[in-house]
Amino acid sequence: MEKFVAEIQKFAKNADKTGWTYVIVPAAVAQKLNQESKKSFRVKGFLDKYPIAQIAIMPMGEGEYILALNAQMRKGISKKIGEDLQLQLEIDKDPIEIDDDLLACIEEEELALKHFNDLTPSHRNYFSKHVSSAKTPETKAKRIAQTINALMKGWTYPEMLRGQKN
Repeated sequence: MEKFVAEIQKFAKNADKTGWTYVIVPAAVAQKLNQESKKSFRVKGFLDKYPIAQIAIMPMGEGEYILALNAQMRKGISKKIGEDLQLQLEIDKDPIEIDDDLLACIEEEELALKHFNDLTPSHRNYFSKHVSSAKTPETKAKRIAQTINALMKGWTYPEMLRGQKN
């Protein structure tokens, strides 16, 4: 497990990453975690004492990667932008588990299933986490319907989110 300290940062303007809160994973650490990859890969471990798993880190150029901190992670670590965060990371090779209710509904729609299966595992995971993070059965049902509709249109997860705003 690789241990290091990183400052919590936020993108002001950076295309689709505008507003993201993140930490930088230095090139040397990323290289130790996964020598063979110059692409995004999943890690698990701890942010301070907050456990994480199946979290993608993304390349940002010159060997550095970023680990985006979603709302749940930020709440779990109780830290703000500019504060230091202790990270303990290792590569996560565990298979991504898709929400059972989502999978059952996708399997009923051939077109949605085909598009879903054509997505990379990390992109399937975005849809699954969106559904499984719902706090009520009503919200979960709504998110499943949104996901099925997006997949029927051939949309990616970000396209679905943008479509909901319009």
